[in-house]
Amino acid sequence: MVKLSPSILSADFARLGEQIKRIDEAGAEFIHIDVMDGKFVPNISFAFPIMKALRPITKKIFDVHLMIEEPSRFIDEFIDSGADMITVHYEADRHIDRTINYIKSKGKLAGVAINPGTSTVVLKDILSSLDMVLIMSVNPGFGGQKFIDYSLNKIREIKNMASDIGKEILIQVDGGIDTTNINKVVEAGANVIVAGSAVFNGDKIEENMEALKRGI
Repeated sequence: MVKLSPSILSADFARLGEQIKRIDEAGAEFIHIDVMDGKFVPNISFAFPIMKALRPITKKIFDVHLMIEEPSRFIDEFIDSGADMITVHYEADRHIDRTINYIKSKGKLAGVAINPGTSTVVLKDILSSLDMVLIMSVNPGFGGQKFIDYSLNKIREIKNMASDIGKEILIQVDGGIDTTNINKVVEAGANVIVAGSAVFNGDKIEENMEALKRGI
């Protein structure tokens, strides 16, 4: 089953609690929370106090995407703030295996993200330890970018790598996904779709999510 993980980076921050309730009721399986530090990516976003305030609003999985340098420093704080799944960037963590194992030791799901310019080969040795791989289909840092087409090949590569080792894994894709390309992303092997602008655009959350589900 393909799951939708709306990215609240594209939500109306003045109405964030209300809009989270709406995506919950409209059938979002995950809620994607982008955390940016202004160093690993050229933008700054949510941190612990906001997550803690949002956690009582929904029981859906908090899918926390850490676009920050040295993410291992903050794993405990994000868990305490309500994270259910934590994804760190391969490019941002010198000791990625240690971080993955630490997340899992805390009873949480662990994911690793790779940027558009990073080969899937780097995940070969750690794939068996992961719950999810996140393929960035735009350069991370800002919403509303155009989908990078060669991301489809990377999705297929991860699917084949997982199949080769008999591993069932979540393959998440983040960036530029809308009704015009979601079917291609799913056909390539993705089973968790992050969508920001395509969900929150025009304050038509329910209609937009239904359109995305039809595309799946």
